[in-house]
Amino acid sequence: MDNVYKSVLIYGPPGSGKGTISKFLSHSDTVFHVSTGDIFRAIDPKTEKGKQIKKLIDAGVFVPDDVTIDIWHSFVEDKIKKGEYKPNEQFLLLDGIPRTLKQAILLEKYISVEYIIVLEMKDVKKLIDRLKNRALIEKRLDDVDEKILQKRMDIYLNDTTKVLKHYPKDRIYNFNADQNKLEVIKDILGKFAAILG
Repeated sequence: MDNVYKSVLIYGPPGSGKGTISKFLSHSDTVFHVSTGDIFRAIDPKTEKGKQIKKLIDAGVFVPDDVTIDIWHSFVEDKIKKGEYKPNEQFLLLDGIPRTLKQAILLEKYISVEYIIVLEMKDVKKLIDRLKNRALIEKRLDDVDEKILQKRMDIYLNDTTKVLKHYPKDRIYNFNADQNKLEVIKDILGKFAAILG
């Protein structure tokens, strides 16, 4: 169990601000942020694996659990070798993983979940508008099609409910993501500044 990484999980539907909040928290020396979406998007699309992953993402379908965990673990190990992530000094802030109950179970040999941040936002139309706006700014083509976005919302709600039930309730902290970004950050820092600072 020496190689188990002390971790904080962050959840929220697409467009709720997970990436923004995670990047803000990663400014702390004690936090190393890993976004599964960024890992997948960084894979060379010309390789066979890259083509398969791009096809799935473009269709709004998630990458298979075993493949996701393998890619994620290789990425984290590489960051340790490069000295960018220091497991003995930093929390691993996981954004986008575990996404399914199977992933949560597969990850148990690699991580110890200390805290879970859940960004709650009920207004699906507002989420979709945010994603469309992000697509224009960041040129993310996977965020343009409204049917695909709705499908991603439905999968998120279904899968995340199962994942959260897997963990003790006293490790889960819910935050209202329907506020402006600074208000959400303020609420999260109020709870976690002393822990992650």
